[in-house]
Amino acid sequence: MTQQKPTWLPILILLAIALAAAFVPAPGSAVTEGINSGDTAWMLVSSGLVLLMTPGLAYFYGGMVNHKNVISTMLQSFIAMGVITVIWVVFGFSLAFGESIGGFVGNPLSYAMFQGVFDGKPWSLAPTIPFALFAFFQMKFAVITPALISGALAERINFRAFVLFMVLFCVIVYAPLAHWTWHPEGWLFKYGVLDFAGGTVVHMSAGWAALAGALYLKRRKSHIEASVLPPANIPYVLLGTGLLWFGWFGFNAGSAVGAGPLAVSAFATTHVAAASAGLSWVLFDVTRGRKVSALGFCIGAVVGLVAITPASGFVSVTAAITIGTVAAIVSNIAAHWRANSKLDDTLDVFPCHGVGGMMGMVMTGLFASKAVNSVVVDVEQGLFITGDFALFGKHMIALAVVSAFAFGMSYLLLIVTDKIIPLRVTEEEERVGLDISQHDESLIEA
Repeated sequence: MTQQKPTWLPILILLAIALAAAFVPAPGSAVTEGINSGDTAWMLVSSGLVLLMTPGLAYFYGGMVNHKNVISTMLQSFIAMGVITVIWVVFGFSLAFGESIGGFVGNPLSYAMFQGVFDGKPWSLAPTIPFALFAFFQMKFAVITPALISGALAERINFRAFVLFMVLFCVIVYAPLAHWTWHPEGWLFKYGVLDFAGGTVVHMSAGWAALAGALYLKRRKSHIEASVLPPANIPYVLLGTGLLWFGWFGFNAGSAVGAGPLAVSAFATTHVAAASAGLSWVLFDVTRGRKVSALGFCIGAVVGLVAITPASGFVSVTAAITIGTVAAIVSNIAAHWRANSKLDDTLDVFPCHGVGGMMGMVMTGLFASKAVNSVVVDVEQGLFITGDFALFGKHMIALAVVSAFAFGMSYLLLIVTDKIIPLRVTEEEERVGLDISQHDESLIEA
């Protein structure tokens, strides 16, 4: 087994946080006025479902890489559950949902160390559940977003460098985007942009960061030599897809922040879009002479889940069929183009999450209906609903701004990370595989 140079700084930081946490006063009595037990129960379940998506993502990605990189790829998702959770409690939640600073970011001291979270008044947009539950529900979104990026960097990323990048991304990209979009004082929220469950905040940001990472890290040696090994375990991909699909009901229907008709509608559109997209992906492959594949259906279904995410609480079930079908075809074309280019996005994160997220944002601007959600105002329903361009135009502006911000800041953070810890493993470490070179562990095949 290889040895790495000892590094004391990370454990010292965690010990300092733990020491500070020991002196944080206990919360007072929780606010109970207006709290609904049914809504609270549903949101507890939803929070668990969203967290389940991260292990689901680990299986989804882990099955698609080659056998030398399964453990490393899966661990990149699991480590996010540890790292991002601590950051969220210390100051991440404050940055996303604290007192607004100009509509761009929250005051990092608003809920530092979760002070005021367990005894605080319910969130203004989630008045029937405890404020702490809202904070933990949002935590699960913050956890999975940087994990999504890992698929584009797989098989060549230094694990320590990825963890550092993940921290910087959460603080500098994810938290501000969450504030812009979901905080009542956020500038995108006030502008009228609709993102029900994270098409902009989660999938577009991860997709653009993935593209930045693929460009910055450049191509794997196996990609240059056209000797890429096949996926290690297709059943892992199927299992991961099932876990993601199941967990996504919490992701989208949970974003209704209550157990009511809107949650039912979001639940329904989520399932229908995934089903339509899975079929669309494999049937589109058939038109090009390919066989129906398990991998194709799984990727298509996930694209449908991505695309419906921003629209899930604003569109009808029939619109969800269109969204899933169209998004899968567009993402399939993007993935096919990527495969024939020199861009080495290992697991097609940008074609699936980036393009899928953008398609969802576009089609929310087309199909958002007041009949589904009263938040959609009369004059700013979807373009296909009323023929009015107001909402669609706002979404196009937001798409351009978020894309530029997510890509530009992510690329800058990659440069900063690379200066501190080299991002790219050595050629020998890449040849051996990251399971051995980064973790001294390997996948034992029966």
